[in-house]
Amino acid sequence: MDNDKKGNKRQQGSGADDFTASLKKTGRMFLHMLPNILAVVLLSGIIMEFVPLDRLSELLGGNPLTDALVGASVGSISIGNPLVSYILGGELLKQGIALVAVTALLVSWVTVGSVQLPAEIATFGARFALVRNGLAFLSALVISFLVAGVMQLLGAGI
Repeated sequence: MDNDKKGNKRQQGSGADDFTASLKKTGRMFLHMLPNILAVVLLSGIIMEFVPLDRLSELLGGNPLTDALVGASVGSISIGNPLVSYILGGELLKQGIALVAVTALLVSWVTVGSVQLPAEIATFGARFALVRNGLAFLSALVISFLVAGVMQLLGAGI
């Protein structure tokens, strides 16, 4: 028997029991996330099938500033688990979309909450919510250029 931080007695489990419990918990979490993962893979496949690459290239036509603004704007209004954004980002990179656009999309998806803005305003106040979202949007733009620049310096073929 061991004492926990509060002084309560607890039985010490064997390492194998702890490992088995961890595996079971991980398996349950994976099964819980699996529908989201499958939906994203299917959705990205459908999008890539019905949205021609030349149309995406027109929208993200090679101007880094415009690409970053479009990517950050799309990410800002996107909802869903951030895991979804990473899978979609990988698919967009495979389709030849610029790294600066994909990075802006990913960062703004995770940090900017346009859809949740009314709830954030109600909880934290308008000034805080608007300043936080504005700074997060600007940060997404800056980060996208920094990532693209670092990758270019490293000679990465993205």
